Amino acid sequence: MDVKTALYALADLFMIFAGFTYGWKFIRNYRNYLLGLEWIIVASSGTNFLVYGLVGADETSPMFHLAFFLDAFSRSVGITLILVLGLMKVTHRFTPSIAVDVGAFGLAIAGGLVMSFFAADLDLAAAIFYVAVNALTTVFLLYFAWRVWRIGARGTAITVAAVTIAAAVIAGTYDFYRIPGDDAHHTIFYILALTTWASQMVAYYYGYRLLHESNERTAAGQVAVDKVSNRVR
Repeated sequence: MDVKTALYALADLFMIFAGFTYGWKFIRNYRNYLLGLEWIIVASSGTNFLVYGLVGADETSPMFHLAFFLDAFSRSVGITLILVLGLMKVTHRFTPSIAVDVGAFGLAIAGGLVMSFFAADLDLAAAIFYVAVNALTTVFLLYFAWRVWRIGARGTAITVAAVTIAAAVIAGTYDFYRIPGDDAHHTIFYILALTTWASQMVAYYYGYRLLHESNERTAAGQVAVDKVSNRVR
C-alpha cells in the first residue's frame, strides 16, 4: 500500500468514525433525527467506499451504484436542506414535525434516484445544481458560525467557518477541476474531501451543542425572571 492509498484509507476511516459517532450523539443527546441520520448515511457511504476499494470492485458492482446514489443523496438534499433544517433547531428553535423529517428524507431519496438513473443526461446540469445548493447552504452555515461566535465560543466558530469554506471549495472543484498530478481515481482530491467532510460533521456537532446549551441557559434565566415577576405581583 502506497502513501496516497494509506492516507485515503485514513481519511475515509475518519469520516466513518465521525459520521457514526456524532450521528448517534445527535439522536441520543438531542433527538435530532435529521442530523443524526444524515451523519449516519454519510458514514455508511464512507463504509461502502472503503469496502469497494478493499475488494477491488469495478463499476459493474452494486457497491459502485450504491456509492453513486448515496453521494447524490447527500449532495442534493442531505448536506443541504436536511443539514439546514437540523441546525435550525438551535438557530431558530425550530423543531420539525415527523412529517417534515420523513418528507426531507423522501426528497433526498428521490434526488439520489434521479441523479443515479439520469446521470448521463444531467451531467452538467447536476454539477451546476450541486454547486448552487451548496452555495446557498454555505451562506446559512456561515450564519451558524456567527451565532456560535456571538455566544463567545470563538474557537469553535472559527473552526465551523473554516470547514464550511473548505467544503465549499471542495464542492466547487468536485465536478469541474482536477488537481494537477492527481491519478485517475482522484485519490488526492478524495483525501482532501473526506477529511473536510469528516471535519464538518465534528465541528457542526460541537457548534450545535454549544448553541443548545446557550439556549437552555437563556430559557432557564427567563423562567427565573418570570418567577420573580409573579412574586412581585
